[in-house]
Amino acid sequence: MEEKFDPLVGEWLAFVNNPNFNLVEKCLKFAQILEYPDIDVEDYIQKINRIGKSLKESVSHVRNPTYLISMLNEHLFENLGYSGDDDDYYNPKNNFLNEVIDKKTGLPITISILYAEIAKFIGLDLKIVGFPSHVLVKYDEEVILDPFYDGRLLDADDLQDILDANYGGQIEFQPEFLDEVKPEQILVRLTRNLKNSYVQSFVYEKALRCVDMVLSVEPESPEDIRDKGIIEDRLQNKETALKYLNRYLEINPNAEDVDFVLELIRSIKIRN
Repeated sequence: MEEKFDPLVGEWLAFVNNPNFNLVEKCLKFAQILEYPDIDVEDYIQKINRIGKSLKESVSHVRNPTYLISMLNEHLFENLGYSGDDDDYYNPKNNFLNEVIDKKTGLPITISILYAEIAKFIGLDLKIVGFPSHVLVKYDEEVILDPFYDGRLLDADDLQDILDANYGGQIEFQPEFLDEVKPEQILVRLTRNLKNSYVQSFVYEKALRCVDMVLSVEPESPEDIRDKGIIEDRLQNKETALKYLNRYLEINPNAEDVDFVLELIRSIKIRN
């Protein structure tokens, strides 16, 4: 059975690859495709502009980065009330920039996107960092900031604490964890977050669209090939599920979850 082409995935890929759109515009397009077809993208860009311009008006002519970061934090977190959403962390809405702008809470990745964008208005060039399990931003190699927790400055111990909290002490800090990530990588990470939220909520059709969006950008990603097979099975698409699960085993024969995938393949064949 031939897979159906999802035109929204095609539209998404064209948008991701278009250099004429910046990260914020692509994040808003992401929201429009998946949950908010009637969103006014330009309206949200103007909301960001207003936040940035009001910050710029409050900043003196001092160019010291420490001062500028302090003013950014004060404006966004103290004055405007933005914060990380610790109370409802896994809410799918936290992945959508329009929701984050409106409700003033979000995930590390979405808060960091907004934080880095607002920083541009006062001449701060902050880089988004793909730290495992918790996106951060950096000004330089020594100034690492956590927008999820009000832009606090992190040291080496703080970074290891984040890893320990999320990986149970199984991962040691590596300098490459603080490498800047490209917009395409940020969008893929955002889409994977949302895929996981939809799976946990049993919204498999939307989870499938997310995994197809990731695979349109990274077609050889083993994790997403496997997840597509699992989701297709839950949607009772036997042939497609088997195709992707077998493909996963071909490209990742020594994966830790090989036994699980083999058992899933066996159960699909028996069930149908």
